[in-house]
Amino acid sequence: MFRSKFGKVVSSTFQAPGWARNAHVQTIWPRYLIKKPELNIQNERISTPDGDFLDIAWCLPDNVLAQSAKGVVVVFHGLEGSVNSHYARHLINRIKEDGFIVALMHFRGCSHESNMTPRAYHSGETVDPIQTISHVKQRYPNLPVFAVGYSLGGNMLLKLLSETAGQKVLCAAVAVSAPLLLAECALRMQRGFSRLYQHYLLNSMKNKLLEKMQCLDIRRALSIDAGKVKALSTFREFDQDVTAKLHGFEDADDYYDHCSAMPMLKNITTNTLVLHSRDDPFMTEAVVPSENQLSNSVAYELSEKGGHVGFLHGTPFRPKLWLQERISEFLEEQHQRILAAETIKKTEINA
Repeated sequence: MFRSKFGKVVSSTFQAPGWARNAHVQTIWPRYLIKKPELNIQNERISTPDGDFLDIAWCLPDNVLAQSAKGVVVVFHGLEGSVNSHYARHLINRIKEDGFIVALMHFRGCSHESNMTPRAYHSGETVDPIQTISHVKQRYPNLPVFAVGYSLGGNMLLKLLSETAGQKVLCAAVAVSAPLLLAECALRMQRGFSRLYQHYLLNSMKNKLLEKMQCLDIRRALSIDAGKVKALSTFREFDQDVTAKLHGFEDADDYYDHCSAMPMLKNITTNTLVLHSRDDPFMTEAVVPSENQLSNSVAYELSEKGGHVGFLHGTPFRPKLWLQERISEFLEEQHQRILAAETIKKTEINA
C-alpha cells in the first residue's frame, strides 16, 4: 500500500501517549528507557582521496544471502553520533530483519578514532557521503540503494539529494529531525532547556578538537589555541571559529546559508520522506516548510509531539519507538515500487 503523499505537508500518524507528551521526555527517554539491541557489526575502513579514512559499519540480514537482500540502506548519524547511537541501532536491527543490508557511515572523527586531516564534518559536507554511497553501489551493483539520515545527517542527505538532482544511485531516502535552517537552529539551542543539549554536544566536539590538536598540527588550517577552544560556549561560536574556518566558509553565516537544506528541497528528484515534530527542542517552527517549498518527490510528515529523534509511544512499562516502524514501512513501499517498475519493464520487453 503506497501511502506516502509526495509534494505535500501532512499530519503524521504518530501520536504521543499522555505520559510522554513533553518534548524533552520524547528526546531523552528513548536513549535510556529501551535497551539497545545487540548487533553483529562488521567494520570496514576505506581511504579518502585527501589521505584520510572513513569507517563504515556493516550489518547483514540474518539467514539471507547478501545478493538476495532487498537492498542496501546507507545510514548517516546525527551530530556526534555513531553506530552505537540508540536510534541507529534500533533502525539497523529493524531493517536488517526486513531483509536489508545496512551500511552506517561514520562522519570523520565519530568512530572513536581521530581522523588524520584537519577537516572534520558538518551539516552540508557531502563529499564523504557521496564516496560512501558509490562504494556501497560498487560492492552491491545489483541491489537497490536507499539512505536514511538523522538530524545533522538528515540535513546533509537532503542537501546531497538536491545537489545531485537526477541521480540514479539512491532509489529513495528518509530524513529525520533535520535542522533545515541552521542559523535558526543555532539560536534555538541557546534558549531554555535546549542549552543543556548544546552543552553536552559542544563538549564532545571541543574535546575531539583538543585531542586532534595534540597529535596533529592544524595551525595552517585553523588559527585557534586550546584556551580559546575551551572558551567556546555555543554552536554558533564553534561554527564561527572552527567549522567555517576548517571547511572554506567565510564565517558562520556563510556556512549556514550554503548548507541549510530548506531552500534546496524543491530541487530533489529522489522519492524522499521527511519526518519532523513541531515540538523539536533543537528547532523552531521556521524549519517547517510550506508545500510550495517542496518538490513533487518530497513527502513531509509533521507530528505535533515527538521531540528530537524521539517519537516514543507505548506504555511507561513497555515503551516502543515509532521511527523505525515508519521508516521500515516507507522502505518497503519504495521497494515494492521498484519491483512493480521492473515487472512492467520485463512485460514490455517480452511483449
